[in-house]
Amino acid sequence: MNLSAAEAFLWNLLEQELPHNLYYHGIHHIRDVVAAAARLAEAEGVTGQEDLKLLHTAALYHDCGFISTYQQHEEAGCRIVEANLPEFGYEPYQIEVICDMIRATKVPQDPLTHLEKILCDADLDYLGRPDFESIADTLFRELSERHLVPDRDTWNDIQIRFLKAHRYWTDTAIATRQPGKQQHLQELLDAL
Repeated sequence: MNLSAAEAFLWNLLEQELPHNLYYHGIHHIRDVVAAAARLAEAEGVTGQEDLKLLHTAALYHDCGFISTYQQHEEAGCRIVEANLPEFGYEPYQIEVICDMIRATKVPQDPLTHLEKILCDADLDYLGRPDFESIADTLFRELSERHLVPDRDTWNDIQIRFLKAHRYWTDTAIATRQPGKQQHLQELLDAL
């Protein structure tokens, strides 16, 4: 498994083909998720080199499906994974683990394995961080441009429902992000 070659391939693909009006789901988000996944894996005691490489790969590729579609991007991403990762020495079972992690990030999330839980928490790490509002604004802009949310009031209602329904899966994210997420939810409720 040549992770560095798979990573170089992905960054090149994203630079060339990822739509520039993905204000939330852009390259910056992928870098953020990769960093959050590494931090969570360490805190959660993941030490196996194969597991760490598979998690890193899944974090890198988890939103690459946005290259071709906005809806069902997880499945589109898995098609990219299945088509390209064999070139970099990934075995079929490794590709299956990676795609299971990517599919687990689909909302509503339903991760089964520890690695899937880590990736899900990394993907929505920002919900409990101090930069929540600025990142949420990029998602509002992205959805507005696609006519998927009509106005700020509707967006705030969506955020409230999402924050109420969302849960973190790992002990680390529950301890480090849940309190901040609850604070953001309360601030949104107070603004009504």
